[in-house]
Amino acid sequence: LKTRSGRVLCKLPCSGEKEVDLAVQSAKAAFKIWSQMSGMERCRVMLEAARIIREQREEIATMETINNGKSIFEARVDIDISWQCLEYYAGLAGSLAGEHIQLPGGSFGYTRREPLGVCVGIGAWNYPFQIACWKSGPALACGNAMVFKPSPFTPVSVVRLAEIFTEAGVPKGLFNVVQGGAATGQLLCQHPDVAKISFTGSVPTGMKIMEMAAKGIKPVTLELGGKSPLIIFSDADLENAVKGALMANFLTQGEVCCNGTRVFVERKILDTFTKEVVKRTQKIKVGDPLLEDTRMGALINRPHLNRVQGFIKQAKEQGAEVLCGGDPYVPDDPKLKNGYYMRPCVLGNCKDDMTCVKEEIFGPVMAILPFDTEEEVLERANATKFGLAGGVFTRDIQKAHRVVAALKAGMCFINNYNVSPVELPFGGYKSSGFGRENGRAAIEYYSQLKTVCVEMGDVESVF
Repeated sequence: LKTRSGRVLCKLPCSGEKEVDLAVQSAKAAFKIWSQMSGMERCRVMLEAARIIREQREEIATMETINNGKSIFEARVDIDISWQCLEYYAGLAGSLAGEHIQLPGGSFGYTRREPLGVCVGIGAWNYPFQIACWKSGPALACGNAMVFKPSPFTPVSVVRLAEIFTEAGVPKGLFNVVQGGAATGQLLCQHPDVAKISFTGSVPTGMKIMEMAAKGIKPVTLELGGKSPLIIFSDADLENAVKGALMANFLTQGEVCCNGTRVFVERKILDTFTKEVVKRTQKIKVGDPLLEDTRMGALINRPHLNRVQGFIKQAKEQGAEVLCGGDPYVPDDPKLKNGYYMRPCVLGNCKDDMTCVKEEIFGPVMAILPFDTEEEVLERANATKFGLAGGVFTRDIQKAHRVVAALKAGMCFINNYNVSPVELPFGGYKSSGFGRENGRAAIEYYSQLKTVCVEMGDVESVF
């Protein structure tokens, strides 16, 4: 559905067993060609794909806004990160190498870094195009093929990526897209010719994917949910901390897995900080995501909007105070009156045991919690099954590093939040998943090592 207006955007048939098999076989054939190319040859093709994306930035960003409902301002950033990702892995493609190890008597061993084969990417609906690039970039650089299934809520922009790869010169079928929901995902995970699965989405679905992959002994990368802590110390630059809290909660309508939705504020500055955050949150321009000055667009669909509203209602029942927002928003434009909009919400008077503090809401809802000591806040910050991200704002550099060292989270931010440069690995601890996307680390998850042992003398036999 079209999130901006609530009107149907297009209809796509779901891929069944036949289509999934065709996609995998097509990818398998392309893999034979692509995996035999040198890293430098793959590099050139990937750079060309990055160039096309950069050139068509505006067009793809507009498509992504219609696809997802996020502001055009943010969609442009997503597209920039996407081409940067392909450029980064294009640069690494030519440098992938094994090592040579000297053994006694002139014998030696060496390792080869080899591709896995046909990899499956299953994307989420919050960053459709960007996630597809985060998964395909390292996969293709290592010499793999990929079959990608976007979320059924955002099926459109990934098809454009497939076209771009073809235009750039990848072998036909190297990056294939199949459409559908859980049933299509299951067919992909259980396909005997699939070598690896990389999934971004919720914890329950991640569990199911891991279970299915186990039956075929397939490696998985899981990038799952979060309920990340953002810790604001009283010595922080207040202006910066407020901006950080907004970035940590309201990007993409709050539909971000690594959002810092539990904002722990040192009691000394609780009132000042809260007042400023509420003031800034009320100024966030909600509305048509295609307008330049809009800073928050529409949520993904009606059931999700209702779910987020349900969390706010429950928070009030449990004693939290709605300091601003939380109500549905109807844009002035009559064409958008059925869109899925709401005002960003700040909750005060929160306690650690409230549902809104324990569970991932995945909407524009910030919970503010006071704390007194570093030791106490760390214990509370880590008291969660999740471990995707965490942030700290302080001017004390020793404290900053001490706190992030103690946080049980895979992605930590000091005096910033939700910055995801492609050069840095991204992924979670605990129930937030395992494996890493981005950085050199992702290469490990899209390749395998072969060890070769070479004897230069006679075989030493015990027989």
